[in-house]
Amino acid sequence: MERRLHRRPRPGGEASGGRARARLALALSLVLLGTAEAGWVVASGPAVRPAPATHRASTPGIAATRPIVLSTAWLNAHPQPDLHVLAQAAVLVDVDRGQVLWARDASSRRAPASLAKLVTAMVAADLTSLDTRVRVTSATDAAAVRKVEPESTVMGLDAGEVLTVRELMYGLFLRSGNDAAETLGGGIVPRDRFVRLMNAKAAALGMRHSHFTTPVGLDDPGMYTTADDMAVAASAIVTRYPRLLAIAGTPSIQIPASATHKAYDLVNYNQLVRPGTAYAYPGATGMKTAFTDDAGPCMVASAQRGRRRLVAVVMHSSNFFADAVALLNYGFGLPAEA
Repeated sequence: MERRLHRRPRPGGEASGGRARARLALALSLVLLGTAEAGWVVASGPAVRPAPATHRASTPGIAATRPIVLSTAWLNAHPQPDLHVLAQAAVLVDVDRGQVLWARDASSRRAPASLAKLVTAMVAADLTSLDTRVRVTSATDAAAVRKVEPESTVMGLDAGEVLTVRELMYGLFLRSGNDAAETLGGGIVPRDRFVRLMNAKAAALGMRHSHFTTPVGLDDPGMYTTADDMAVAASAIVTRYPRLLAIAGTPSIQIPASATHKAYDLVNYNQLVRPGTAYAYPGATGMKTAFTDDAGPCMVASAQRGRRRLVAVVMHSSNFFADAVALLNYGFGLPAEA
């Protein structure tokens, strides 16, 4: 589980006051534009794919994107069993069929915590190759993020190191490194532009109830999402970013020292992908854990058995691993036509 994070002011970095409101207004305009182009995310009937087949985002730096459309038609037609899920909000999605299979309060606005890093990862992957080398600065290293939040989860970066985007992605997914997220968020394009691209990406995917103010996910009144929006983000990673999913599903990795950085020994916080743990899950493919005071313990989990690919989102749960397992077991236990 990630350690507790607290929202604190960051001079020259995270915005507050009028600057935050200005960013919020700009990002909301992007969301409204993307929503008008992409259509609704969750439909009460069958999923309807927009035409033409390819939706091209209007913001430079965002890959051509079709919205992810999830339907609640199957859910509306079938009684929802009590799975003893502890989460305040949760959703289970059959990714390829675009069907919601189970849901609780999935559209309520919540703090995303480090689930925001799913969007950070997609934007970074849209902007550049995984082989691109990025320099860690004194504004993005472990010491810097711990000045903002002493209990930040970190990869352990030091200013002056140079790592590939791929190596930083391991730090972001496996260790939920705030330093990795800030280095990606400020080392490829300017940080304020990167955050704008996060909101543009969310809009293009159809995440119509989300807004991001940092690449990290620290608590902020202007930072919010919903369980079904996180299911959209996770579905995009499962279907469109296979290299990111492979990184997210890595149980552990040793990144050897190079001429530009020290060695890193990273173990995934996600027990579902780690053999031998209490919650190791057959078919688990990856994704992300998260925790802040406002968000509570959260998790996105993905798994595949046969041709069925599922995504479970669990928000504010006292045992998100158990909740994710219960949701995935239910999904894999349904008939193939579900």
